[in-house]
Amino acid sequence: MTQAFVNVEDAIAAGVDIKMDDQDVERCRRAHLNDLENITMFLITGLIYVLTDPNIVFALMLFRIYAVARILHTIVYAVVVVRQPARAICFNIGVLCNFIMIFSIFSSCVQL
Repeated sequence: MTQAFVNVEDAIAAGVDIKMDDQDVERCRRAHLNDLENITMFLITGLIYVLTDPNIVFALMLFRIYAVARILHTIVYAVVVVRQPARAICFNIGVLCNFIMIFSIFSSCVQL
């Protein structure tokens, strides 16, 4: 146990000295926040993308690539810390999938 607590009252209740941060806990917290920010954007973009009636095979490929990239990003960020550029590559693959969907959404709107 790391004895790191976010709230002072939790540390007092546990009867330990107060330590407000821990490097491993902070890394996991940042990885979780990164996932929440990026996956939410992907879900919104993906929903709009699906409403444009894209090619099913291409859409599935994008979704799978994004999912694998995010899983690998989380692993190299929080579980097995790997030196850069591994995390950046995984992150940028996910961003590229989002940009491809956004471009497709805009191009389908222009065709209307």
